[in-house]
Amino acid sequence: MIAHAIAAPTTPTRIKWDILAGITIVHLGALLALFHFSWSAFWVCIAMQFVTGLGVTVCYHRLLTHRSFQVPKWLEYLLTLCGVLALQGGPLKWVSTHRVHHAFADRPNDPHSPNKGFWWAHMLWLFTWVDQLDMPEKFTKFVPDLARDPIQRFLEKASTMLNIAFGVLLFALGGWAMLAWAFFARLVFVYHGTWLVNSASHLWGYQSYDTNEGSRNNWWVALVSYGEGWHNNPHAYPHSAAHGLRWWEVDITYLLIRFFGLCGLATRIRLPQGNPAKLPSFKPVVMPKIKLPVPSLSV
Repeated sequence: MIAHAIAAPTTPTRIKWDILAGITIVHLGALLALFHFSWSAFWVCIAMQFVTGLGVTVCYHRLLTHRSFQVPKWLEYLLTLCGVLALQGGPLKWVSTHRVHHAFADRPNDPHSPNKGFWWAHMLWLFTWVDQLDMPEKFTKFVPDLARDPIQRFLEKASTMLNIAFGVLLFALGGWAMLAWAFFARLVFVYHGTWLVNSASHLWGYQSYDTNEGSRNNWWVALVSYGEGWHNNPHAYPHSAAHGLRWWEVDITYLLIRFFGLCGLATRIRLPQGNPAKLPSFKPVVMPKIKLPVPSLSV
């Protein structure tokens, strides 16, 4: 248990220019795909979009954040590398941010609540500095399990350089077409698929559970995010490996986890159990300290 409450952010005073520049470059780079095309680059783009998108959903989210299943360490590190190549930050920072989101969903302490508007939740929050989520000595308090792992710490520190090296490799293999499609265009698709979970899935859709916050189940977000759009369900049962809990809630991420299970690679796969989680009622006064649990595989 981490008895540490993140302070509610005040009016933004510091912009993360490196993140703003990086995301701008990625989107501008994707425009190169309009002028450079090859079928090999297109199919590598499709394959890497699948691999890195699931690196975020299977590994960053359901494995590392919520510990909803268990895999051998070598596979955990391989899946983490897939998540790293989605260029959404290292595993420690991504997981710490998401654990804080669950603890304070749609409260002032939520890093990306749509209470500040759709575009804030979608991407603008990424450009604002928050000490507790941007300083390693502070955000590692939310991820003591990962902070103890030297391989995860290495992947955190090396995440940017690994992506640069991957971009150079793609260019060497296929020139501008490969770089434009398999790197830039692929990143743009994965970015917005992830970001829509934060924005659209807290604004539009239905709620199967009363979780006392704004998460929604949204079919079209689930379609582009491999099942992450069924967002109300994991807010009710955060330790569940399955997010699609009704027959029509197709969850590609969970199907892959089940495939790992059939291969003997995933064990202790959790499903919804007990009463759904519900955040305390929110009153617009000084936020009380809320204990932020660190997921474990204990039952």
